[in-house]
This record gives sequence, C-alpha cells and structure tokens, in this order.
Amino acid sequence: MLQNIITFFEKRSFGVCTYLGERFNISISKIRLFFIYSSFLAVGFPLIFYVFAGIVLDVRHYVKRIRASVWDF
Repeated sequence: MLQNIITFFEKRSFGVCTYLGERFNISISKIRLFFIYSSFLAVGFPLIFYVFAGIVLDVRHYVKRIRASVWDF
C-alpha cells in the first residue's frame, strides 16, 4: 500500500526534484529531504518555490512541445 501511495505522488508531482537532481547531478532523495526539512524551518516558503518551479517547468515543457510542432511541416 505504501508503494502505491509513493507511485501516485511521483506520477502526479511536477518533477521539480527530478529536474534539479538531473541538472545539478545530486541525488533526488537528498533534494526531497531538503524541501521537507526546509519547509518546516522556513514555514512553508520552499513549498511556494516548489509549486512556482513546477508551473514554470510545466509551461516550459508545453512551449517546447508547441515550438517543435510548428516547425514540423
């Protein structure tokens, strides 16, 4: 059951931790722990950053997909 919950959140999340981990070559679990611990210390500010970064990554992915389809005649 725990594995089903983890899989659900990994599929539905924005992929911010994965993107940052691949970009800076850091373990994804360390980045996730950083967001969790820092959200307790900074009273939720990292969660706002996470949602904002997720929206930016989603829009960026959408723009890349549209741009690629425009040039494919």
